[in-house]
Amino acid sequence: MAFSSMAFLFGFLPAAVLCYFLIPARWRAGRNGVLLLFSLAFYAWGGLRLLPVLVWSCLVSWAAGLLAAPGRRHRQAAFWAAAALNLLPLLYFKYTGFLLDNLRALGLGLGLELARPGLLLPAGISFFTFQAVSYLADVYRGTVPPERNLLRLALYMAFFPQLLQGPIVRYGDFGPLLAERRETVSDASAGAVRFCFGLGKKVLLADALGNVANAAFSAGDRLTVSLAWLGSIAYTLQLYFDFSGYTDMALGLGRVFGLPLPENFDYPYLARSAGEFWRRWHITLSRWFRDYVYIPLGGNRRSRRRHLWNLLTVWLLTGLWHGAAWTFVFWGLYYAALLIGEKYLWGSALERMPSPLRHVYALLLINFGWVLFRAGSLGQAGAVIAAMLGLAPGGLWSGEAEFYLRQYAWEWVIALPAALPVKVWLSRALERRRENGNRIAAAVLAFGPRLLALCLLGLSTVRLLSSTFRSFLYFQF
Repeated sequence: MAFSSMAFLFGFLPAAVLCYFLIPARWRAGRNGVLLLFSLAFYAWGGLRLLPVLVWSCLVSWAAGLLAAPGRRHRQAAFWAAAALNLLPLLYFKYTGFLLDNLRALGLGLGLELARPGLLLPAGISFFTFQAVSYLADVYRGTVPPERNLLRLALYMAFFPQLLQGPIVRYGDFGPLLAERRETVSDASAGAVRFCFGLGKKVLLADALGNVANAAFSAGDRLTVSLAWLGSIAYTLQLYFDFSGYTDMALGLGRVFGLPLPENFDYPYLARSAGEFWRRWHITLSRWFRDYVYIPLGGNRRSRRRHLWNLLTVWLLTGLWHGAAWTFVFWGLYYAALLIGEKYLWGSALERMPSPLRHVYALLLINFGWVLFRAGSLGQAGAVIAAMLGLAPGGLWSGEAEFYLRQYAWEWVIALPAALPVKVWLSRALERRRENGNRIAAAVLAFGPRLLALCLLGLSTVRLLSSTFRSFLYFQF
């Protein structure tokens, strides 16, 4: 079930909110129980036979957390065994086919018929597995106490607003709120507004721009320089609005239930380097790899050779985390090369460049990287990048590119400023005027976001009723 489906918006979500707030606030265990039941139902909606994978991860993490706490005997063995038992389902479901395909291509079948198994990837497995590993690591390090209440830990693992696409939550931040939190009308209102803004990002912008990206990446011999650039820019914007839209919806729902979630985006296309981009994009994933892979490997505290190895390892794993395909492997290595270059080769020259040129530098590299990320194969990625560099089979310009510019003119006009902190700038300007006694500014600040959220909800509903449903892009990871 996706947040942008009619079943969720007008069935599941109202039922969850109603049942949750019917429970008295003083009965915290009851409200947690309602959230857990709805979270498990939410996950099971996509396939009941995949629910045991999530339940298995919860049970293993709970039991191992009790055994891996400081002071327990054999806690190191408990930690590593539980980490392996959590990672094995992820490796099996996500990478078995990729491994067998490459063994067969190398002729290493050892006389066996290595057919790709028809495995259905459990939704959100990359996210809840990483949360389980982070919990176990934090308990093992002694930074959080083990959770003795199985239902609380299960709710941490299965909380439906962030179950399928994150953000990746630390138990040290989430766990204490399960025992004591306070839901307020103002928080619920602000959460609902943010949910509607995220819904608008997904339905009104990401899905429309996805049509342009799909057309460009499937153009084949019709691909022109203009269509290649238009498609790559469309996908760059589509992925941002799709993923950040989901995050806005997740954070909004978390706030409704009194469970704030960490921010995952900080206007990443304002970045002036590849390093800054990854401090702004998918923030919780970057922090996870930093805290649980990069720093334990030694980070940048070792020799330069070891530091290069650490970066390559982290970004190879980051690429593979996103998908079992060579495009994702090379995408991860692409960013490893960029970060190494900015650290050791051209970083000082980059810092001396004027800020606008640094923005152009970063946006171009990000855009080329998303082509590799979006492509179905390395060959397709090479064809699109070659077309962007002028080697297009269809020439420079085509009527198809003009069609997509005209057909989605309003989406282009809205999407470009929407990827920038225009809302923040306007809010600051209005806040200054309100402080000076301007009543109009005060009224806009008080009612403007709510009215705009209602408009976005209405427009999104109309779009959902009149078009084919599209799932979120990061569901596949």
